[in-house]
Amino acid sequence: MSRRFRGESQHKVDTKGRVSIPASFRRVLEAGDPNWKSGETPELVIVYGDHRRKYLECYTMAAIDEVDDKIDALPRGSMERKMLQRLFHGQSFPTTVDETGRLVLPIKLRQKIGLENEAFFIAAGDTFQIWKPETYDTEERAREDEWLDNLPEDFDPMAFLDASTGD
Repeated sequence: MSRRFRGESQHKVDTKGRVSIPASFRRVLEAGDPNWKSGETPELVIVYGDHRRKYLECYTMAAIDEVDDKIDALPRGSMERKMLQRLFHGQSFPTTVDETGRLVLPIKLRQKIGLENEAFFIAAGDTFQIWKPETYDTEERAREDEWLDNLPEDFDPMAFLDASTGD
């Protein structure tokens, strides 16, 4: 099983769109890049998606290869395959981490999510997301709070894990 991204942090974005990636995230990117060698910088793919997506989703090369394999398994010419190709191939940006551990985010990607001076990073298993901090706070935290508020006060979310295995 491949390594997973874990944690969250906030980092400054400079005027050229450079932002440091959390060190632990860089280790996962290295482990998820089959072409990476010590002393080199890992590759990744940033999926920015359609107009509804308010964050950037960063995939290791192994994770995006898995997505690509699933897209390729769909019938050629099907609407599902065409749309997924557009979302994951067309609306994406292949890049590398620079030698100082930073990403350079093009202006198009920064403008899409309203990223200015700060970027919020949050782990999502085999991907991580980059958000404008205020957007994450108002939208994602509100969604999380709503979900938790609909559960009984003493409910342990770990119970969902047992349900997923049929135990």
